[in-house]
Amino acid sequence: MRILMAALLFCGLSGVSAAQPQQTACAYLTGLVPAEGGPIFLPSYPTAEDGPLRGTAYLYDDAVATIALVGCGEPARARHIGDAILAALDHDRAWYDGRLRNAYAAGSVRQVPVKLGGWWDKQQNRWLEDRYQVSSDSGNMAWAMLALLALDRAGQGSAYRDGAARIGNWVAARADTRGAGGFTGGFLGWEPSPAAMQWKSTEHNTDLAAAFALLGKATGETVWADRSRAAAKLVDAMWDDGCGCFHVGTTDDGVTPNTVLALDAEVWPLIAIPGLAEKHGDAVLATIGQKLRAGAGYSYSDAGGGLWTEGTAQAALVTKLLGHADMAAVLGASVAAERAPQGGFFATEEASMPTGFADASDPGAQRLYFRLPHLAAAAWAALAETGFNPFTDAQSLP
Repeated sequence: MRILMAALLFCGLSGVSAAQPQQTACAYLTGLVPAEGGPIFLPSYPTAEDGPLRGTAYLYDDAVATIALVGCGEPARARHIGDAILAALDHDRAWYDGRLRNAYAAGSVRQVPVKLGGWWDKQQNRWLEDRYQVSSDSGNMAWAMLALLALDRAGQGSAYRDGAARIGNWVAARADTRGAGGFTGGFLGWEPSPAAMQWKSTEHNTDLAAAFALLGKATGETVWADRSRAAAKLVDAMWDDGCGCFHVGTTDDGVTPNTVLALDAEVWPLIAIPGLAEKHGDAVLATIGQKLRAGAGYSYSDAGGGLWTEGTAQAALVTKLLGHADMAAVLGASVAAERAPQGGFFATEEASMPTGFADASDPGAQRLYFRLPHLAAAAWAALAETGFNPFTDAQSLP
């Protein structure tokens, strides 16, 4: 481990910008949410000009921002986003069963049903919606649960815990008996008949293991602990001693490993599931150092393509919680170097960065990140600053 850390420090320091941010990530996030007002969804990409990203609030991004604001000591501002999540849960245009959409229209939530994202296509002369945005991923549902439970733990009211339980019951119906069990990916497409996704994700099940565990602690109901163990079992089954890594999940058969190497699937289990940091922490850090390095940080996956700011901030938090303060500082400096002029954080250092995964809205294309200020990058930068673990709602491992 000392050799790995020394190599990372050497490579990292050589690429760190001398520029220092003028405000903390916490201060930036706090400034995005009015102190007074009602439910609000924050835009994921506030400077996006046209197409599916403009004016869109991805549920995951807003959920992470909610948790980060709690970690920054701003639960009263965080609850404005939490209230938007509850409004969406209560006022969907089609669903009343505890599911949420992957994205909503950014801005104040003033109408019911809660507005979904979309854009005017000049060539087709009509309003369009993105297939992924209207869908419901199990992992995004888990992050909404984590956000609501953070608000509940911060004393903002039991309605957030109750909302998390409603979402949790919907996800629980995605339980799978194939292979190591766990929970499938959710549904893709428009109402009334979206397609069930039969693959299982290490990342999703990591999120669910943590969310179910927190919900069990909040409610005292043992069924949630059982569900947490079921999700954690799938994650554990994805470990491969040969590569020193977690496989990203399974293919559609629910058994065959999908061997793409993705950063979040590697580092999140270490801070979300009890015992995995001690069991696999050294191997994971060695693997991502060898295979996912991008300058002073990390790329999204083994598809390469440049530094992923959000993921580098995730790694900064993980290494901080694992006690590697020097490594965390280098990674934090790398994140700070991606500060945008408006105060946010660019999603990537490159004009575009491949993820190695197909675009759910256009399976013939690859999903990309672009050099745009990104809410999730700012949220994870704030979590890294404060050392606040979104999977435990504390500055600690599970």
